[in-house]
Amino acid sequence: MAKNLRTEGCDILTLPVPEAATDSQTPLMRQYLAAKRQHPDALLFFRLGDFYELFFDDAKTASRELQITLTARDKERNVPMCGVPYHAAESYIARLLRKGYRVAICEQMEDPKLAKKIVRREVTRVLTPGTALDPALAAEQSNYLAAVHLAGEAAGLAYLDLSTADFRATEFSGPGATAQCLDELLRLAPSELIFPAARGPFGPKTDAATLDPLLAQVGTRTPVDDWVFSPDFAIPLLERQLGSRGLEGFGLQGHSAAATAAGAIIHYVRSTQQSEAGHVDTLRFYRRAEHLHIDQVTVRNLELVDPLFTDSGPETTLFRTMDACCTPMGKRMLRSTLLRPMIDAAAIESRYAAVEAARTDLIRREELRRALSGVLDLDRLLARISLDSAGPRDLLALAASLRHLPEVKKSAASLAPQPGSPLVSLDAQSFWANAGSLAPLDDLCAAISATLVPEPPLTLAEGGVIAPGIDAELDDLRSVGSSGRASIAAIEDRERRRTGIGSLKVRFNSVFGYYIEITKSNLSSVPADYERKQTLVNAERFTTPELKDYETKVLSAQERSIEIEKRLFAALRARIVENAGRIRRASTAVAEIDLVACFAHLAALRNYTRPRVDPAPILEIASGRHPVIERLMDEAGESRFVPNDLFLDASENTSHPNLLLITGPNMGGKSTYLRQAALLVILAQAGSFVPADRMTYGIVDRIYTRIGASDNLARGRSTFMVEMTETATILNTATAQSLILLDEMGRGTSTFDGLSLAWATLEYLQRHIGARSLFATHYHELTMLADEFPRLKNLHVSVSESPQGIVFLHRIEQGPANRSYGIDVARLAGLPPAVIHRARQVLKQHERSERHNVAVETEPALQLTIFTPLSQRILDRLAQTDIDTLTPLQALNLLEELKTEIKG
Repeated sequence: MAKNLRTEGCDILTLPVPEAATDSQTPLMRQYLAAKRQHPDALLFFRLGDFYELFFDDAKTASRELQITLTARDKERNVPMCGVPYHAAESYIARLLRKGYRVAICEQMEDPKLAKKIVRREVTRVLTPGTALDPALAAEQSNYLAAVHLAGEAAGLAYLDLSTADFRATEFSGPGATAQCLDELLRLAPSELIFPAARGPFGPKTDAATLDPLLAQVGTRTPVDDWVFSPDFAIPLLERQLGSRGLEGFGLQGHSAAATAAGAIIHYVRSTQQSEAGHVDTLRFYRRAEHLHIDQVTVRNLELVDPLFTDSGPETTLFRTMDACCTPMGKRMLRSTLLRPMIDAAAIESRYAAVEAARTDLIRREELRRALSGVLDLDRLLARISLDSAGPRDLLALAASLRHLPEVKKSAASLAPQPGSPLVSLDAQSFWANAGSLAPLDDLCAAISATLVPEPPLTLAEGGVIAPGIDAELDDLRSVGSSGRASIAAIEDRERRRTGIGSLKVRFNSVFGYYIEITKSNLSSVPADYERKQTLVNAERFTTPELKDYETKVLSAQERSIEIEKRLFAALRARIVENAGRIRRASTAVAEIDLVACFAHLAALRNYTRPRVDPAPILEIASGRHPVIERLMDEAGESRFVPNDLFLDASENTSHPNLLLITGPNMGGKSTYLRQAALLVILAQAGSFVPADRMTYGIVDRIYTRIGASDNLARGRSTFMVEMTETATILNTATAQSLILLDEMGRGTSTFDGLSLAWATLEYLQRHIGARSLFATHYHELTMLADEFPRLKNLHVSVSESPQGIVFLHRIEQGPANRSYGIDVARLAGLPPAVIHRARQVLKQHERSERHNVAVETEPALQLTIFTPLSQRILDRLAQTDIDTLTPLQALNLLEELKTEIKG
């Protein structure tokens, strides 16, 4: 028998389930097999004393994936076994979860010392990739569990980061609902996706050949019983989780598909964690139109959060460039804001004002950042406490963080502009005044600090966690242990006097407990109330009723102390969970304060300027700089980044350009210019200042990019197919408020096909969409479109030529490029001189042999111009000729020379 354990991409891994227990099995193995059969799709971590053990094929898998020794439980080696220490198990489990496995934790539910038979064990939780509280997860990263539910023409999507209680849902409707839902899912890239087992993620009619390769990007896909996605079950469960009689207050009214998906997530979390996850007490419904939409292709192309190439470091991303946050919550908010910039002009201007107020006050801003640096990850500490996976040190870390909130509050309030100040702004005053109203949690901080010792052990099982004075019984029990030596010495001294045996000793070992040892020469003086326990060669060992009572008291004191400490710790934990809402509100406030302080810090440090939002759909940038490349150049000590201007206007009644066609050689800076425009818009709509002397822009609703592509043979999609698919998405969904970036379109096919498609795409952009667009190309023939479309403007990247070769100036200038410089770029790349020389010969021969040999059936005059490749040499001669100074005879001679050259 086999069960599906993991689905990653198209790979299916199965684990055989051990056969049912038999009478020949030991009680322990029967217990193990019973637990395993309840969770056949998980690796079972079975607690045995100080270790978690795995058996059978679970052991083989864990041994291989964790690189730990595989042993056997029996002499015949029929039961493979491996194990990890319980105190270090978290890191091993995290590694398995990151590989896509599910892990079931089977704990000892009673003290082995008190168990009369085999220790009772139960599976206390099941960890999955989407529900893990991974300690190795970076502060800025989220670990999402997602669910998809289809209901008619509606597609609901919900996702939860259990480690931070970030719980959101959205819904799409209409004929394109499934495609939009899939696009949003791919942008989220959750660690795990749950869906109805019988219907599949997007219904039984979905083309698996198309869908499966895309869902391979999601991670682990987990089918669950269909009834979990029943609205009659899922929606009431969600209401109970949120403590509400209805979902209207969460924006879910009329969105049954989204609510059902969210309820399915709650059921999955509760069933795997064996907990109600009390910290998950709110949910946010959103629409994609509420933010600047950036699809997964654009997120990748612009390297917003991950590098485009695997050999690049994280420093090449916009997130790393802008990450000057002091708290983990601030880092996550920064990442989320860059992926979902704002679209509301009033909210954007409000953030600008808050950033401006902090930017101009260095001393108070740095005081605030110092206070923020003492705040740890409130969200994840709260999650661990709520799910009962936190230790004493986690609670003290929470208290230490809460202790910094009053200082954060005071520093934030000091940044609010004073009335009458020349820099006063109602938005800035409102933000920093509200930040100053951050509610400190002094009562909770005091309770934690008073209950726990300052330096507790790692786990409760070690004891000594609760501070003295909290519980009288606990203090009494501890006094038994602390006075143990004195008590034993007193008993020993009294028995020596009573018996007159000077060599009498009271001792202890783990087998016999406490005993009195008397040498054989003194056995005649042993009192009648002594009970013999053991005979040695030279001595006898005895016990007394008093010693038995003392032994029972001492041995039970430690166990009873730990019981009391667990009870007190659980009460403290429950109090923290009751205040989860207060903690989360404080965490959100700290995150936003940290984000604004980060933007202000970078604006002052890097000379960023405040953008201006304009109601018109324009994009005007004066001396703009690429934020990532500029930062990398500064760190490397290289020369200053070359700034460039940009102007686009998509207004209807204007002659200003709405499309810039950029030509020039590779390595000249075309792609940098395109990406720079998009990154500055993203920063601006995130509420940050930007690297430019001046920036004015109209709100952008979506950013599209078609920048490079790579073959993906595993998905059966070539470079050209990827390029055309992405271009189709742009042309089918872009609006007049979008920003479109197209780079080197048409390279993946023949020259004429690529040129035709690029030409037609430019026409469509101008005639049907009218969005602000930048189009970089090597097809110089496209520059002639400026004659047909007055709002298409030609630009080129400048190059300096010399006898030694070319130098890229990285400046964007007016007009089309007059050469492609391909061979010159190849020479700079290091091709052998012989290859460069031969390439020039072939180019010269090719230019001489060009002919008007392409038949065109439609638009003959226009198409003839496109498909008649002219010699670059002829073009250069014409461009260099001063027609005004030519005599008629010189003109005729020139015409004859050009005609001769064309004929070759």
